[in-house]
Amino acid sequence: MSNLAAEMTFPSGQRFEIVQGDITAEKVDAIVNAANEFLRHGGGVAAAIVRKGGEIIQEESDRWVVQHGPVSHDSPAYTSSGRLPCKYVIHAVGPVWGQGDEDDHLAAAIAGSLKLADELKLSSIALPAISTGIFGFPKERAAPIFFSTIREYFKTHPASSLNLVRLVIIDRPTLDAFLKPFGLWI
Repeated sequence: MSNLAAEMTFPSGQRFEIVQGDITAEKVDAIVNAANEFLRHGGGVAAAIVRKGGEIIQEESDRWVVQHGPVSHDSPAYTSSGRLPCKYVIHAVGPVWGQGDEDDHLAAAIAGSLKLADELKLSSIALPAISTGIFGFPKERAAPIFFSTIREYFKTHPASSLNLVRLVIIDRPTLDAFLKPFGLWI
């Protein structure tokens, strides 16, 4: 079960929440997987999603890459959710720290996930702290990028089908890093 740590409502009515919990247990329309460009789900959030959702997620991911090629930062892929309580898994490719243009690539992965959720006509989505785990993106640097990207998305898409964007963070140090600037952002 997720524990609500912070929340806000945008002028257009969409809600943003930060919770501490397990993204694989989220009862939303879609969860976002922090993926690599070839959708090989071998570690971190990706491995946990396949472990709980089932191999069907990896099988569909493999088919996606065969059909569409590697996934870019701004155009995530999506699959079914297997045994997870959501409808879809959106596979967003976040940047690996040290490869260049990390801030822009992280913003593109977040905005691309929201855009794909809108295209799928979803009302709720849960994202992990993309790239802040095994990809090494500094948590303190990622937090304001998440906040400003989500705010800008809803500012430019006030009629979005999304009613809820939930940032799901499993560990306390990452949660603290995201909560620290949250008060300045709202």
